[in-house]
Amino acid sequence: MDDSRAAESISQTIVGKLGSERAILAVVLACAVLTYGGVSLFVVAFAVYPIAAALFRQADIPKRLIPATIALGAFTFTMTALPGTPAIQNAIPMPHFGTTPFAAPLLGIITAVVMFGMGQAWLTRQARLARAAGEGYGNHQDQPVAFDKKQREHCSGEGFDVTLIEPEQQSDQLPPFALAIAPVVLVIVMNYILSAQLLPRLETDYLTTALYGNTSLDSVIGVWSIIVSLTLAIILLIATNWQRLITLRQSLDDGANASVLPIFNTASLVGFGAVIAALPAFDLIKSAVESVGGGNPLVSLALSVNILAGVTGSASGGMSIALQTLGADYLLLANQLGISPDLLHRVTTVATGGLDSLPHNGAVVTLLAICGLTHREAYKDIFMVAVLFPIVSLVLLVALGSLFGSF
Repeated sequence: MDDSRAAESISQTIVGKLGSERAILAVVLACAVLTYGGVSLFVVAFAVYPIAAALFRQADIPKRLIPATIALGAFTFTMTALPGTPAIQNAIPMPHFGTTPFAAPLLGIITAVVMFGMGQAWLTRQARLARAAGEGYGNHQDQPVAFDKKQREHCSGEGFDVTLIEPEQQSDQLPPFALAIAPVVLVIVMNYILSAQLLPRLETDYLTTALYGNTSLDSVIGVWSIIVSLTLAIILLIATNWQRLITLRQSLDDGANASVLPIFNTASLVGFGAVIAALPAFDLIKSAVESVGGGNPLVSLALSVNILAGVTGSASGGMSIALQTLGADYLLLANQLGISPDLLHRVTTVATGGLDSLPHNGAVVTLLAICGLTHREAYKDIFMVAVLFPIVSLVLLVALGSLFGSF
């Protein structure tokens, strides 16, 4: 999406339609569309920042609000709350709970709307207060950042190698918006068709044999849906942008290399979780965690995932450890209490957002580096839209789920 300039085409079209008078909303929506379509949040931040900088400069909105604006669109509701998102945060719970990417869809949409609404209202208010105080864009250099070893190490916890973002050579022409958005739409549509229509109709009894790991369709249907959807989107992207992908072989090579880090990152965290679960003292920890919330597994699950995400500085990392150590126990407890696994899934994914975006998080550090700003200048607004408001939305989700169940 980046090498073909499809991400840039989508961003410019959305920004062009909304204009500089709605600069914040335009940037948020551009980031949201791209991340919901499966584009890495790091790629989105790198692709959208130059457009956001030009738009904010034109609207005379303080540059310090750009990181929070990108974070709202890329790090929050499309990553955790919207049903069907191919984000890894939405994929990890599926084999543990036997769910699909569209688990608890209406609850996810409500949570996403609240998260987006509060973040958008905050950023709009901050821009209005800055204008009233006479603060404009400021005197800033907007040259793109050159990633170094330090940024690469910061992002390793999030499972992405930022040195693979910037393409060596790009086409001079942007693809038409229809061609650029087609892979994004295909991911979402095929994800639903596969998980809800096609795969459940297949004969999959062979999965229960030892040769295939004694598993079941429920444990793999969500992952299969995402893998096939993204693969089809990649094929469509190459087919429709063949002439614009000047270094196609290098693009495929970089994409394959970039996929290795999250695979090993997640695998190592699962292994770490297994070691923790094998410790003699873990039973005491498990009992203490499960007792939080007065026996409501939704409360203790939300707390454990969010805290671990904060400690590890990684949404996927905190989730992987929590589910590897406690996932089976929460599923058993939920079945005993009549709680839908879909609700466990959605609470888990939303709980990864919040404390994961503390100052030491790799995505936060990289976003600030891309924008050429410091924590002192821009982190307050990132905290509001990517930490506080997602936690408030999580509380609402747990409350609604406890009262009405999954829907």
